[in-house]
Amino acid sequence: MLKITTLTNAESIILRLEGRLAGPWVQELERCWGSTVGTTTNLPLSVDLSAVTYVDSDGKNLLKKLHQQGAKLVASGCLTSCIVSDIAQVARKGERTK
Repeated sequence: MLKITTLTNAESIILRLEGRLAGPWVQELERCWGSTVGTTTNLPLSVDLSAVTYVDSDGKNLLKKLHQQGAKLVASGCLTSCIVSDIAQVARKGERTK
């Protein structure tokens, strides 16, 4: 199960995730992301992973895609911090090779 809460203020939009980013919930996050990006102005978008307990490979791939599209990934704890660090490291390596 994954709970997705959209928090909007004058400076940004945050998608707060709680639970497991796996299976059908990956597609649900992608749908939620698409509708949020499609209906907003140029506000910065963040994905808060602080309450995520598990991420499968499809979830990691989606997070990479969201990061590439400009999302800031916010993490706390070992699991999500490691995932965000890996994604940021891959992005930095990709920037150096371009």
